Amino acid sequence: MREGWRWYGPNDPVSLDDVRQAGAKEIVTALHQIPIGQAWTVKEVEERKRIVEGGPRTPLAWTVVESIPVPDDVKRLGGRAKASIDAWIASMEALAACDVKIICYNFMPVVDWCRTDLEWELPNGARALRFDRDRFAAFELFILERPAAKFEYSPEVQARAKAVYDGFTQADIDYLVMVIASALPGSTTDPLTIPQFRDKLESYREIDAAVLRRHLVEFLEPVCRRADELGVKLTLHPDDPPRPLFGLPRIASSAEDYRALFAAVPSPANGICFCTGSLGVRAQNDLPAMAREFGPRIGFAHLRATKREADGVSFHESDHLDGDVDMVAVVRALLEEDHRRAEGSKIVFRPDHGHRMLDDLAATKRTNPGYTAIGRLRGLAELRGVIRALETVM
Repeated sequence: MREGWRWYGPNDPVSLDDVRQAGAKEIVTALHQIPIGQAWTVKEVEERKRIVEGGPRTPLAWTVVESIPVPDDVKRLGGRAKASIDAWIASMEALAACDVKIICYNFMPVVDWCRTDLEWELPNGARALRFDRDRFAAFELFILERPAAKFEYSPEVQARAKAVYDGFTQADIDYLVMVIASALPGSTTDPLTIPQFRDKLESYREIDAAVLRRHLVEFLEPVCRRADELGVKLTLHPDDPPRPLFGLPRIASSAEDYRALFAAVPSPANGICFCTGSLGVRAQNDLPAMAREFGPRIGFAHLRATKREADGVSFHESDHLDGDVDMVAVVRALLEEDHRRAEGSKIVFRPDHGHRMLDDLAATKRTNPGYTAIGRLRGLAELRGVIRALETVM
């Protein structure tokens, strides 16, 4: 398996030399500066590739794109959003021309990955990302004021959410709006004000899971045809969290979802980004079994762990080996698949959503939520140890 590292570009506080010292060899990045829906050019891709791969130090390679954002009109209109699909294909062609041929993307409507806390304090003093059911309900019921939300929460949850909301200062409200609606670093959705958020939800009023899945298929059919010609592997990231939010459908949350997708679009290019943290939030997901079942379609892996909390909905990012995911069993299944592959097609993985800890806790130090250097360095070291240990007995 090939060690990767997500890097947000020249303004990332984690430098490429930091990545080199962590030991990862492959960079996972994207052209975040380009507006969603605008085609990437060969010149722009070459410039990023030059930054990543140039210089006299330990060589790095840009091999994975995370992500080319899928524009909102594709999710709402499917094949009718032809201009946006054509632009997405043009970006893929520019990447392939520069030999970047693994592309991660997601199909989550309105919001990308969703949390309520970016700095939740763990018992050891480190900070983690967290999704808290009551804080999320407070946002939906009393800040966003989504009309249908009051029918979707029990009276007990609504009462707790009201108590949470009543304790908010304006700064607390502004923070929650920023975390949920304003697009976190690396997000593939546009930042939204509360009025814009309401309007966006209204535009999805007639779209259920079946319609959204059809739109994904209509997007993938032309994209995969071209990807097959280019030798590109597409990897659909799971929903994060893997359940409906804001009354919106989610269609990449379970083994059943991926089976349906691969049956509808059987192209070799159509694959999965195997994100253990996202899939692990859903207790019904058997991740080692999914890794074995979908092994040939795993083009990229996010290895992180989440811990479900007592209410069954809240969760937080745990240490990489100490969450609800049986990470050793997952890595074993990935290694078994990896050993069946030719040298050039080994699985790229990266540590994901590390804790903010040690020197990264300094008030003067800028970090991207979930993408600190030290937390991910710890995760990579733990995963590397698991891989080395398993390889000695396989």
